[in-house]
Amino acid sequence: MKVIAFKRELQGTGASRRLRNAGQTPAIVYGGTEAPVNLALDHNALYHALKKEAFHSSILDLEIDGKSQPVLLRDFQVHAYKQLVLHVDFQRVDATQAIHVKVPLHFVNAEVSPAVKLSAGIISHVMTDLEISCLPTNLPAHIEVDLSGLEVGHSIHLADVKLPNGVTAVSQENLTLATAAIPAGKVEAEAPAAAPAADADKK
Repeated sequence: MKVIAFKRELQGTGASRRLRNAGQTPAIVYGGTEAPVNLALDHNALYHALKKEAFHSSILDLEIDGKSQPVLLRDFQVHAYKQLVLHVDFQRVDATQAIHVKVPLHFVNAEVSPAVKLSAGIISHVMTDLEISCLPTNLPAHIEVDLSGLEVGHSIHLADVKLPNGVTAVSQENLTLATAAIPAGKVEAEAPAAAPAADADKK
């Protein structure tokens, strides 16, 4: 994904306010062997880009004055109640250096799992993303979590997921990614129905 930016010379609160009033967002790019550079981006284009999942977990092509460089989105601030992006941070990427980045988890095949198909269970997503380490060229757009074998009362853990080649999880723990359970209301409804049968056995 391409991001077009322009160098900005003026800094400070007043300069940033004027920039935002002009429909632009102040930003910075840092990292690598070069010095940090203050930037300005078109606010509307940035606002819509931030709504895309891939913008947060992909190598971006940052173009500054016609010259491109690979970067990662590292941070952004938004206004408390206005649809306004206040500031964005980008980090330069070295193709030879491993990066740490959070990528989204995509849960698939829930509808054919025993938990849902046989038990009408509810699957809860404990985690929505996973922090990984890899070279920039190996960065996946997402990690797929297959729920087809999940049964009620069981969970899917990190060890159950096959990560793409060249990708490792930053956490050393066997994290819980999803769980399956019978809805509470259904359990309560079934419990009284079982009681008369138990009483009949005593007679």
